[in-house]
Amino acid sequence: MFARRPALLLSISLLAIALPLAASELVLQAPDEIDELLTPYLPEEAGNTRRLQGSLSEILATEGYFAPNFEFSEAEGELRLKLDPGPRTVVKAVDLSVAGPLDEPARAEIRQNWLLPVGQPFRQEDWNSAKQQVLARLLASEHADAKLLDSEAAIDVETHSATLRAHYDAGPRYRFGALRVEGLQRYEPALVERYNRVVQAGQPYREERLNALQTTLQATPYFASVQATIDREAAAIDADGTATVPVVVRVRERATQRVSFGAGASSNTGARVEFNFHDANLFSRAWELDTGLRVEQKKQTAYADVFLPPDERFRRNSVGVMAEATDIAGLKTERYAFGAQTVQQRGSVEQRLSLNWQNELREPDGASPVTSRALVPNAMWTWRRVDNLLDPRQGTVLQAQIGGGARAALSDQNFVRLHSRIQHYIPLGRRDTLTLRAEIGSTLADSRQRIPQDYLFRTGGAGSVRGYAYQSLGIKEGTATVGGRYLGIASAEYTHWLDEDWGIAAFVDAGDAVDSLQDVRLALGYGLGARWRSPAGPIGVDLAYGERTRGFQLHFSLAIPF
Repeated sequence: MFARRPALLLSISLLAIALPLAASELVLQAPDEIDELLTPYLPEEAGNTRRLQGSLSEILATEGYFAPNFEFSEAEGELRLKLDPGPRTVVKAVDLSVAGPLDEPARAEIRQNWLLPVGQPFRQEDWNSAKQQVLARLLASEHADAKLLDSEAAIDVETHSATLRAHYDAGPRYRFGALRVEGLQRYEPALVERYNRVVQAGQPYREERLNALQTTLQATPYFASVQATIDREAAAIDADGTATVPVVVRVRERATQRVSFGAGASSNTGARVEFNFHDANLFSRAWELDTGLRVEQKKQTAYADVFLPPDERFRRNSVGVMAEATDIAGLKTERYAFGAQTVQQRGSVEQRLSLNWQNELREPDGASPVTSRALVPNAMWTWRRVDNLLDPRQGTVLQAQIGGGARAALSDQNFVRLHSRIQHYIPLGRRDTLTLRAEIGSTLADSRQRIPQDYLFRTGGAGSVRGYAYQSLGIKEGTATVGGRYLGIASAEYTHWLDEDWGIAAFVDAGDAVDSLQDVRLALGYGLGARWRSPAGPIGVDLAYGERTRGFQLHFSLAIPF
């Protein structure tokens, strides 16, 4: 609130107060910033001028104008209001104090970051924000019981100055105690502990840590709702006044099993129907089973994966099996595979270590069928630093991986596969974005023969080189396109957003997959596209021209980074 000193009453000059102008059009004459401020609140026709003057004075006061001058006059059926807002009130002094066991560096930070310092124009909104910012800072740190004791903004109308006072009580320091989980029926409390990376007994209380724990648990398949709080009534007070409080996590469990059906289409693999079964409590051990069947025009896949809860090092381990058949660019493949994987987040880097074995039968049109087997250990690292994971405008995503097989270890061919890609986002102006993308790969081997297609390279289609059919760029074997040992792709895309939801894009892609570096001849594709910001991320529809084939291709995809 703000207060005015009784001895300094607001003086307003008002002319023609009693003019009978109820049906007159009101015309405001004021400085531009005042006109912009008051216009939304002006009636179309003049009414009671005393009431109008009072309401406008209150609005001006919220912006620091406490001594306005109003002059009303009538001419040609109009009521003209000439308004001089007067000098703007400026903050002259600030009395900011916090009682309680607050560290001096924290006190200094609060004073330094006060949002309405001396010399700044007084605004009611800024005054409210400044008070709330201090309270939020205290509540978010160790002081969960902090409160604003009293506040006042004393306005001196004659000197056009404001003296501000805000007094707080920080309350006791809080420290996290033991974790207590309530609401569990199917699962053990240890399951919650395995997902808890941020709230540890003995740590100072931090509101953001409770929020992070709540968000993490809510994202698991086990719980429909999660609430993380501290139990103040069970606080244990130490000799220095610090309160150690249990952390209470209240959960409501989600149904363990669900069945889903879906349908869709991709410009890469055609129309799709899909069935999925999910069990979040396999064998009553909180293991996740995810299994299903996906039937696409060019690819059919049956799969089953089992994911374990995080271990003590927060690694997520899984095992899985898969059977797949494809018919793409004249190449038919049938393969089955099984493997194990562990995923760990290490700061901003996601690490995936896997071991996979697969058997593949490939049948190129116009060439002899070949069977390939490989047992491949693989390591992949993904580094993300973007402003938005689903719809970035600024930042970088970088991925690198290495894997390989050996004849001595259940593989038909010795090889080492290296692959990396990068996507970089550059904001241009207020809305536009430039996206740069590059990808390189190399399979080091004496020959590509008897190496499964997963460990070779083909390109073309959405997400790679637009303007060409999906995986149509590679090595010719008969009339089919098969994978080569080398890959190179570069792309640039400029996106202009017309509004919050819709945008247009122009792009150029270049790339190829070859079996020898001497054969590199980049295929160029370029075109235009439309973008729509869906809840799942931007959806892109692109029409691209391929210079090598001299034809157009229509691509559509979910345009999110890998």
